[in-house]
Amino acid sequence: MQRPAPLSRREFVSALLGGVAAGALSATRALGAADEAPAPAMDTRPLGRTGHRVRLFSLGGQATLEKPDTADESTAIIHRALDLGVNYIDTSRVYGSGNSEHYIGRVMKDRRREVFLASKTRDRTYDGSMRSLEASLKALQTDHLDLWQLHNVMRKDDLDRIFAKDGAIHALEKVRDQKLVRFLGITGHFDPAVLREGIRRHRFDALLVALNAADRARLSFIDNVLPVAVEKQMGIIGMKIPARGRLLRPDGVATMRDAMHYVLSLPVSTVIVGISTLAELEENVRIAREFHPLASGDMRRLEALAAPYADDASFFKMTA
Repeated sequence: MQRPAPLSRREFVSALLGGVAAGALSATRALGAADEAPAPAMDTRPLGRTGHRVRLFSLGGQATLEKPDTADESTAIIHRALDLGVNYIDTSRVYGSGNSEHYIGRVMKDRRREVFLASKTRDRTYDGSMRSLEASLKALQTDHLDLWQLHNVMRKDDLDRIFAKDGAIHALEKVRDQKLVRFLGITGHFDPAVLREGIRRHRFDALLVALNAADRARLSFIDNVLPVAVEKQMGIIGMKIPARGRLLRPDGVATMRDAMHYVLSLPVSTVIVGISTLAELEENVRIAREFHPLASGDMRRLEALAAPYADDASFFKMTA
């Protein structure tokens, strides 16, 4: 598949954020009308250089989707997400020891064309990663992935193993050449220096990175990784938006709306969130539909609210 011509950095950032607010609240009740107009669709942004335009909210493969014996609940969530316009799903071979990929595969069997599908290998070797991909494709009931990622690259030792002679990077490159995967990515939420070095070592297409309002208090991915990813025109996917609920506090960042709008005001392509219930899914999609970029003052306000408990809301980061 021929890659699209690269944009300039200015064009890339402009395309990423441009037009997000336009039309977001265009569906309103006409005066005296009996029925409401249909809800507006979520806006889209370019997923880096891939050519895919991704909705602002995307479905993560954790929460209910990784738990055992939740096949019915999980498939209902996935089907409803697609019905609501979600067009990106992220999972991993290790989520729920394979439960997540298996549940998603039950839906992909019939609705694969509706989704930009991403999974990951946690293995750092060539052979192990090839086995991981084989298992992922089987569980997901598909003949290819749109994005295959290195899962949670934490330490320099991980990078050294990945880029060794028998390392996972060679598996990623080979299966891309074989068209078993279309694009390659790297993910992490532990140490921004390591993630930045990984981006420097290889021209990845996408970055999945932890971003929330507590980030700048310590080991900031916003300050240390995001500018490099933007410069390289990567698709940037935000995760850990509410930090598994630890960011949300009555005396801090109080609502999911604030948490999600904070991250969507950064130069990201989309955010992924693991969903527990259909009601939670509906709420997140509504928040994405209503998104308007926050002013810088509102961004700083949310950062200040999160700062007193930033360690708890950044529990996934490297400790001192």
